[in-house]
Amino acid sequence: MKIGVLLPAYNEEKNIQIVIKEAKKYLPNAKIVVVDDGSIDRTYELAKKEGAIVLKHEKNRGKGEALKTGFNYFLENPKIDAVVVADTDRQYRLEDVPNFLKVLESGEVDYATGYRVPKQIPFANRLGNFIWRSLFNFFFKIKLKDCSCGFIGLNRNALKKMKNIRGGYIIESSMLADCVKTKLRIKQVPVRVFYGKRKFTKFARMFFGVLVFILLEGFKYRLGVK
Repeated sequence: MKIGVLLPAYNEEKNIQIVIKEAKKYLPNAKIVVVDDGSIDRTYELAKKEGAIVLKHEKNRGKGEALKTGFNYFLENPKIDAVVVADTDRQYRLEDVPNFLKVLESGEVDYATGYRVPKQIPFANRLGNFIWRSLFNFFFKIKLKDCSCGFIGLNRNALKKMKNIRGGYIIESSMLADCVKTKLRIKQVPVRVFYGKRKFTKFARMFFGVLVFILLEGFKYRLGVK
């Protein structure tokens, strides 16, 4: 199986070289693509220096648009069978990639998403994740351990059907909703997570943004509204 690695990045000059080196270590034959989403630091330069393919947005357009750019690139490359997506802030570690490859290579899964071990998550985030997950599972009639993890893997079938990628904090939930609606086969794999400090106001915006999305999209799904 030929793997692509998609690394959306915005002002990640401190981390981008480390992440690319990790990708090369754990996926030595993968095609590594960085989407520089309008960075104003040295992200582009350093990613090129490490030998990655770098696609650049002239202006910051958000992670959702960065994913669309990367997905379109891989869809135009027929040799790529599956793509692993990881954030470049090192919240996740690419040494957990084998967990994704194992299920994708089985041919029984279209979309693999990580689930974070609760004890590694701060209490506020853990509570938010519990509420999101419970509501998502109820509305979309599925059983997920985590519905907002940014560490994912997709095969070509999932790449083609991923049409509703939203921006902001609801990206992961919107992609999972697309998976349910298009009947993609989903599998979750354990991943480690490392949290930095986060302002309460930012957490509050994230919590309510994801909550409103799940409620609105969940009701629409139950009512059969497209």
